[in-house]
Amino acid sequence: MTNESNPFSNNGKQNDRQHSNWDDVRVFLAIAREGTLSAASKALKLGIATTSRRLERLEEALHVRLFTRDQLGYKLTDEGNALISQAEALEQAGYAFGNAARRKSESVMGHVCLATAQGLADHLIIPALPSLTNVNPNLTIEIVTGVSTVNLHRRDADIALRMVRPERGNVRIRKLGTLGFGLYASESYLQRRPNPNRLSSLEQDDFIGWSEAQQHLQSAQWLEKTLRGRACRLTTSTMSAQFSAVQAGIGMAVLPHFIAQKMGLICLQDNIGCDQPIWLVIHSDLAHSRRIRVVADFLNELVAKEHERLLMP
Repeated sequence: MTNESNPFSNNGKQNDRQHSNWDDVRVFLAIAREGTLSAASKALKLGIATTSRRLERLEEALHVRLFTRDQLGYKLTDEGNALISQAEALEQAGYAFGNAARRKSESVMGHVCLATAQGLADHLIIPALPSLTNVNPNLTIEIVTGVSTVNLHRRDADIALRMVRPERGNVRIRKLGTLGFGLYASESYLQRRPNPNRLSSLEQDDFIGWSEAQQHLQSAQWLEKTLRGRACRLTTSTMSAQFSAVQAGIGMAVLPHFIAQKMGLICLQDNIGCDQPIWLVIHSDLAHSRRIRVVADFLNELVAKEHERLLMP
């Protein structure tokens, strides 16, 4: 009894009765294009006997003579010539199928939560993300920002790019590079600076610093030593607020070179001992996950590519 509700079963049975192998069709096209069995065999990287055998098999399956043979080579019969367009359509479909399968195998799918600092997210990672997402259309990214360390051990995130090295937790850690910091001010601030010609003296300068919760940061500690008890003109809890304050001419701040330079701020001291390592941190259980590895490789290549810009003013 025929199962009319299953077209694939019926088509499969029909193909079994009239079987034509795609490799045989490739042989047909190669001979038609090259004109000789030896040239077609060379193009296909097959032996002449194999090429001849596959042509015979195709002709037997189709019950059609595709070529006439003479001393000059192989010439298409009328029946063979009529099948060229269908064979080429099959060839293009094969290429499309292979390309789709290749894209599927090369791309990844899933969701990755990346924790990083606001400055790295805004000015380094997000501008470069299209190079990752365009080749992985089924990959979604969540970026969590903040100065404090996200706990990967608790699965707050899958992967992190941070300047603070985790001291514990089931994580894998690798140093990717260094983020350079310097003392920066705006042109408007320098024009009203109390001692415009004495850059070595900062005793009368205004500074933008960090709030109490961020006093563990190296830039906050540098300010504490430099100010010797003096209060900052303004304290903030985010890097973006510090940049806004410096651009507004409120005072000086310790800022990462690669962002400050892009904003047109002026570096007064470029080597103040506040450079910080950039750590790639991955939860150990996820280290071999393909989606995690793709994002980790992207970050590794990005930091390596931008090495000089991240480090130097």
